[in-house]
Amino acid sequence: MTSNLITNELFDKHQQTLNQALSAIKAREFWTVYPEVPSKKIYGETANADGLSAFNARLNNSFVLSQPTNGEFIGNETSPYGFDLNIRHPKADLDTLIPAMQAALPAWRDAGIQTRTGICLEILERLNKISFEMGYAVMHTSGQSFVMGFQAGGPHAQDRGLEALAYAYELMTQTAPSVTWVKPQGRHQPLSVEKTFTVVPRGISATIACATFPTWNSYPGLFASLVTGNPVVIKPHPGAILPLAITVQIAQQVLQQNGFAPHLVSLFADDAQHPITKDLALHQSVKLIDYTGSSEFGNWLEDNARQAQVYTEKAGINSIVIDSAEQLKPVVNNLAFSLSLYSGQMCTTPQNIYIPKDGIGTSEGPLSFDQVASALATAIEGLLSDDKRAVDILGNIQSAATLKRVSNASALGEVILQDKAYQNSEFDNATMRSPLVLKVNASDTTSYMQEMFGPIVFLIATDSTKHSIELAKQSALEHGALTWGIYSNNQEVLNQMAQASLDAAVALSCNLTGGLFVNQAAAFSDFHATGANNAANASLTNAQFVSGRFAVVQNRWHSKSQ
Repeated sequence: MTSNLITNELFDKHQQTLNQALSAIKAREFWTVYPEVPSKKIYGETANADGLSAFNARLNNSFVLSQPTNGEFIGNETSPYGFDLNIRHPKADLDTLIPAMQAALPAWRDAGIQTRTGICLEILERLNKISFEMGYAVMHTSGQSFVMGFQAGGPHAQDRGLEALAYAYELMTQTAPSVTWVKPQGRHQPLSVEKTFTVVPRGISATIACATFPTWNSYPGLFASLVTGNPVVIKPHPGAILPLAITVQIAQQVLQQNGFAPHLVSLFADDAQHPITKDLALHQSVKLIDYTGSSEFGNWLEDNARQAQVYTEKAGINSIVIDSAEQLKPVVNNLAFSLSLYSGQMCTTPQNIYIPKDGIGTSEGPLSFDQVASALATAIEGLLSDDKRAVDILGNIQSAATLKRVSNASALGEVILQDKAYQNSEFDNATMRSPLVLKVNASDTTSYMQEMFGPIVFLIATDSTKHSIELAKQSALEHGALTWGIYSNNQEVLNQMAQASLDAAVALSCNLTGGLFVNQAAAFSDFHATGANNAANASLTNAQFVSGRFAVVQNRWHSKSQ
């Protein structure tokens, strides 16, 4: 039996956070309730040590969850830093799990908007409290550095979850829950009808996660679905189960403590040898799917999971156009960081940099294509010249497929900067690579007009800036893109790129230097993807991302006999 007292207290407890989030999604200004700095002053003197201890306690153990299982365990996660996690996760059977989740749906639906919202906000708060543990879990599954794992896997993911929740709450509460509808009838007695409007979930929601950003990409769909009344089954990447297993465990604890079936949020884990994602995606009771990963499987989901509303973020080719600059050094320093961060394993990392073959103009005089290329290579080398700094920036290569891709890419163009392996003093078996930078001609489309996920960069010699913009637009229209950037002192050129970004539906950043980078996106201000090109059919997050997760069902009856 659900305790309304407890759940109403949770809504009241977090109402200020909710109100601030509702304001933030409209204002689009900077706001966060989850601090991104792993500071002792913020999270507590022992937070880091406690988080590391909690992570270590997970290793070489079985993970306990409150959900139906077949009694078996699965999982063979290996840290990109060179050791086995040896964590055994409960194995679930769809024929048992899905009916149990369906049986729990009516109570969760009938609990109402405020109850569900309060519980989801409590889950987010508790996730924030374990951000250090989550940072280590993300680090040792995705290959990110600890600081990046903490930020992207913890507070930034929580921000995105809260943002999606705020949009959902706003949409769910647009309609009055009940009304007495009275229609005048002239000399006759008015028609009087009592009407109720109830938010009804679509059904089971499946979150299919990626290995590189397991929580950041999963939390928007998780919380958008859960707060709108849909039970959520999370299918992690087999190489990154732990961060989402921890997430499920926290969610289950909050649900159970408030009188709901804990398996309203459940884990559905597999391994690379026995994939089960298609079985989940095609299950007739799965009505919502959130997916992040390759275009190939994303396209398969869109084409085949017809029974579900499918939200995908797939692959794309992100472009930079360099036309001119006041000074080149701030430009290449900014790009060096964008290209090196997490070894280019971000869906927002630039891949193609278009530069006129005759060079660019600067306040210091004209610079040739080769001078720009050399300056960028020098900036990358300088950024990564200190091994400790390089370790923190590059993180580790997450998968063998990415490493192989980098090794094979040297044949695709003239090598301007060879990728370099780095040593991690703490983890001897870590696999690290700096960016491989290649020069190609614009006509070499078979080299650069494909996504090359990882630290691979093409410097493309074009006929002109106009030609650069045309090629960037063609690339985005054919293959999709999440981010664009341009450097120019010419307002007309900036206007042309801005128009092209509207035509291709790609987010554009102009003349970024200093501490803001093209592959960063701030929750409550920046939309992640537009949902209007081939890289993604949805945006994290906006109203469209949440509106299809529920319906409003009307009941009406005469309030007086007619």
